[in-house]
Amino acid sequence: MSDPVQMSDARRYQQLRAHLSYLKLNDAVEALPRVLDQARAERMSLTTAMERLLEIEVDATEARKLVSRMRFACLPEPWTLNDFDFAAQPGVDEKLIRDLATLRFLDNASNVLFVGPPGVGKTMLAVALARAGVDSGHRVYFTTAAELAAKCHKAALEGRWATCMRFFAGPKLLVIDELGYLPLPGDGASALFQVINQRYLKSSTILTTNVGIAKAHMFRRTRARCRRMSTSSARKLVA
Repeated sequence: MSDPVQMSDARRYQQLRAHLSYLKLNDAVEALPRVLDQARAERMSLTTAMERLLEIEVDATEARKLVSRMRFACLPEPWTLNDFDFAAQPGVDEKLIRDLATLRFLDNASNVLFVGPPGVGKTMLAVALARAGVDSGHRVYFTTAAELAAKCHKAALEGRWATCMRFFAGPKLLVIDELGYLPLPGDGASALFQVINQRYLKSSTILTTNVGIAKAHMFRRTRARCRRMSTSSARKLVA
């Protein structure tokens, strides 16, 4: 005849699995037998066993979220700051870069501008900061200036301008790479600065460019035009 205590334990075990499944804690369901065996062997307290079980679920959830954030970010390479050779680029202020890597600039919605000729590591540093943001749980998006302009132009033609602007306003950190590397059409430059203007003082933007500060006046007319047209229709913007 079956032991009522064993029957009761078996029933509770199945109910526990059912409760975890109902709450969609699938990793905890999978780990439950192993954790119970460990609890029995190590004589864990109920609190310790529950903490270990839920830690497995939390770790698995965080791992899935990280994968999702990385997929959304569209980083061209999985670079981190450890991949950057500061010795090979003595002109780069390592102390400043490592301070930026703390991501304190995100708290103030400050922006970062990397200026320099091709091949000095501007994109790598921008990606490394973006990767740090992703790893810290922030929503990050990477694009080139040409890609951003093309997406905005297409969205305007398809009547999705407002949706496109909301998309680029959303990330906590937006990286715009290769500004000035390729010439932008007039509507592309206007779209670029409208994206930057709507993020100003709200979220951070990293720009990389080979255009010196002295040449920045080339964009001032476009920026002013963009501000005047901020309430105009998208179709007028691309006309």
